[in-house]
Amino acid sequence: MSCATPRGPVPLRVAIAAIAASASLTAAPAAYEDIAERVGISAPVTFGGRNASDYILETTGTGAAIFDFDRDGDNDVLVVNGTTFELEALGRSPASMLYVNDGRGHFEEAAVRLGLTAKGWGQGVCVGDFDNDGWEDLLLTRYGKNVLYRNRRGAFEDASVGLGQIGDVPRWGTGCSFLDYDSDGLLDIFVANYVDFDPAHTPAPGSNGACEWKGVPVMCGPRGLPMARNVLYRNRGAGRFEDVSEEAGILAPGGRYALGVAAADFDLDGAVDVYVACDMTPSLLYRNNGDGTFTDIAAEAGVAYSADGQLQAGMGVAVADYDGNGFLDMAKTNFSGDLPSLYSNEDGVFYEDLSRDAGLGTRQLLGWGALFVDADEDGWPDLMLANGHVYPEVDAAPIGESYRQLTLLYRNLGNGAFADVTDSSGPGLQQPRPARGLAAGDLDGDGHPEVVVVNVNASPAVLKNRAKPGNAVVVRLRGRQSNRSGIGARVELTAGGRTAQQAVISGGSYLSQNDLALHFGLANSDLVDELRVVWPSGLEQRWTGMAGNQRYVLTEGSERPEAAALAGRGAPDSPAAGLP
Repeated sequence: MSCATPRGPVPLRVAIAAIAASASLTAAPAAYEDIAERVGISAPVTFGGRNASDYILETTGTGAAIFDFDRDGDNDVLVVNGTTFELEALGRSPASMLYVNDGRGHFEEAAVRLGLTAKGWGQGVCVGDFDNDGWEDLLLTRYGKNVLYRNRRGAFEDASVGLGQIGDVPRWGTGCSFLDYDSDGLLDIFVANYVDFDPAHTPAPGSNGACEWKGVPVMCGPRGLPMARNVLYRNRGAGRFEDVSEEAGILAPGGRYALGVAAADFDLDGAVDVYVACDMTPSLLYRNNGDGTFTDIAAEAGVAYSADGQLQAGMGVAVADYDGNGFLDMAKTNFSGDLPSLYSNEDGVFYEDLSRDAGLGTRQLLGWGALFVDADEDGWPDLMLANGHVYPEVDAAPIGESYRQLTLLYRNLGNGAFADVTDSSGPGLQQPRPARGLAAGDLDGDGHPEVVVVNVNASPAVLKNRAKPGNAVVVRLRGRQSNRSGIGARVELTAGGRTAQQAVISGGSYLSQNDLALHFGLANSDLVDELRVVWPSGLEQRWTGMAGNQRYVLTEGSERPEAAALAGRGAPDSPAAGLP
């Protein structure tokens, strides 16, 4: 997990963006406050050594998911848990935490009671209704064997046997995504794998040059350790999946140190593609060929390396049309001393890394989780990045690095540039954390998403935006011919003279899952001129004249949207409904 700092000539548009950013620094878009302890999301995540890490397995941390598992209308929160080598040896590893929303501003932890009993080196999570019964299912990735949980009307049963994971050799699953790659209406599963890790054959910290960082002895890896290969499982129905990685072309690029995953139709050809952020190996963009196979086009598309053609320690990935050109772009977090990547999708085929141009290099921290969230609801997605060093040892070394780092917020200025507004966006962003996973979703029904930050060996943070809410709509899709979750659908919303685009994505960020409902800021508009949905089945639907500040459920093939007002929107100065 090390990288070369980008070098090279500064393009002209860098200066243009810098001028635009300095001229556009106005009021901060948000006022975030950490309310985790008050709402009951307070159990610390257990993950590796607190002051030192002997193995790379102790460093990666975990993710979170925001989803309404019990269909009561209130989003719940899953925080994936890990373990330590000592606890694992004693058989005392903790389970993950499922925080059930009571609808009155408090959460109760109930994972084991509801069937989420897996313990050990948990990593990531993704959400999708793989059996199309209307209840969202879960995949938990782990070092060992992944766990597939079927949601049985608000309680979970282990359905992992359907994955056909064979043998006792552990695999190190990281990012994952439910996706319908073959357009049959059934959600398939993509899993990234990081390292073919065996502690018995891993060198000790400081034992060679690959096990030191700035003169500090640290754990070894990933360089020098065996690379892993990614997996694609095809959904055969009846809870059965088939490993089609080889015939689908997933194995063709060879091994990688793979972490974050995002699946979306990046080239607008109607078939879902897969981007994988990789650590010190070229990142991957699997283009869906439409015939059941994929081809890695990351290098020629411009998303395998940095803008200078260097390898990067890629961690998490976020997807949005940040510049409003109609194509989905990608942001990728990287190692300390490097810029985050901002891959602008020019035409569905070629990308340009505009991170420098866009002003994202103000603080070169060690990034993990990443998400686009419209914090000020002006219709332009802002960018939040969770940071924290990988080596706990840096706190005791005189090298000017800190293990706990700030979570950053970059405001989208609407002209291709971003401004770092972290320092003026509330006390919740002033607290350094050993952060990893990052997920967004509305936890109190006011339509403005909260943000969950997962921390290593510490409690999560729940960031509530106390800024006066703007106008917004929240759109949740329900498929019929398409998969029930609507994963893979594309939504275009036109209001106030401009069009914004989002996609329903399973997985993403760093080993995490955002709410599958889409949040659209409307700026000063209180009316949606047009909302267009392109379903995974290919069906296209349009609605016009929809009111703002509403929550809509759109069912594939139905002309009647289900609508409900967003809670707490009637009193502009009132606190958000439900959350203290």
